[in-house]
Amino acid sequence: MSETVGRPPPKPVRTIGARLGHYLSGNAALLLTALAGGLLVLGLTIACASVYDAVAEKDGVSGLDEPALELAISLRTPLDDQVVTAFTQLGGPVGMSIIAGTITILMVWRWRALTPLILMVIAVAGSLTFTTVGKAIVGRARPPLSEAVPPYEYAFSFPSGHTVNSTVIAGMVAYLVARRLESHLGRVLCGVAAVAWSLAIGLSRVFLGHHWLTDVIFAWLLGVAWLGLLITAHQIYLIANRVPTRGRPAEEAAPG
Repeated sequence: MSETVGRPPPKPVRTIGARLGHYLSGNAALLLTALAGGLLVLGLTIACASVYDAVAEKDGVSGLDEPALELAISLRTPLDDQVVTAFTQLGGPVGMSIIAGTITILMVWRWRALTPLILMVIAVAGSLTFTTVGKAIVGRARPPLSEAVPPYEYAFSFPSGHTVNSTVIAGMVAYLVARRLESHLGRVLCGVAAVAWSLAIGLSRVFLGHHWLTDVIFAWLLGVAWLGLLITAHQIYLIANRVPTRGRPAEEAAPG
């Protein structure tokens, strides 16, 4: 009797216990990731709807549009106009396509993985679709040309395409790079850089009189919501492929 005290359980029992524990912990992580991502996307979607309603009803946050434009006009100088115009072009279709394409190719080549390409294509396709459909549905006019800085833009105003695309692309790049970094500080800096880029592009649109402030606010929320959905889906995919299935140990599951 005393010889059995403290004796480890038979190997098959230990193996089953390890697999069961890994399975439960993996599915718990899966559930928490889905829940957190879902709540984030839901909250941002509600915020987007609130901004849209304010624009449609011409009340609420849309009351900031005119004061923001007036403030922008008061801050302009010939030099600032030139610098901000050159900068905002980086967030346009051509500028962001070049930036996103170059960074994506470098990531695919450096990491020998297609994940950056797949995620970036989905991200960009979604942001372009949302922008195109949103402009067509809302049909909002831009600020008067007399209060804008040339070169003028004539497409519909809501939402800001420069801001949506910049938010999504910068955020996706930051996410992909941060996943490869071991330094916590490096990950934080990636996030800060992406936020700073998105804010700067969005505010440049208001400064130049190409968009109302609510066009940009909605674009920020929409971009982050789409980005949150993609990152959540990718994390769920990774976690799901780390959970053993049909009795396979975790190390035999697909890495994702």
